[in-house]
Amino acid sequence: MTRILDERGWLGADIIGGKGNATLFLVIQHADQATQERYLPMMREAVAKGNAEGSSLALLEDRVALGQGKRQIYGSQIGRDNDTGEYFILPLEDPDKVDERRGQVGLDPLAEYPGNWDLTWDPVKYKEQLPALEAKQRQQRK
Repeated sequence: MTRILDERGWLGADIIGGKGNATLFLVIQHADQATQERYLPMMREAVAKGNAEGSSLALLEDRVALGQGKRQIYGSQIGRDNDTGEYFILPLEDPDKVDERRGQVGLDPLAEYPGNWDLTWDPVKYKEQLPALEAKQRQQRK
């Protein structure tokens, strides 16, 4: 897949169909960190040209940011506490404006997203818990 990207760039749905375009994204989204970082600029360009979905780019942006030890932007990445088994939204930049950012890329409000993970989105509570969540994430990465 990376050879195709290197030779032809990001192929839009008009060339490889919607499923092909989604598959291209999923391969990069689930690749190692170096591969994600390598093709992130290409995907940004593809979104700007209408050849990839902004919502898919948001997921990749979040995954790359977290892999770099930064906070995610769109709140798309969920973690699981190894001790309690509870799910939580991995560290998020500026929780008060997350829904605005999500809307700009075609994602639903965050309050609608975590229902799949048996958790509730409360920005006030989240900001209080954020230092502990970041510490937990660092510990689980070791």
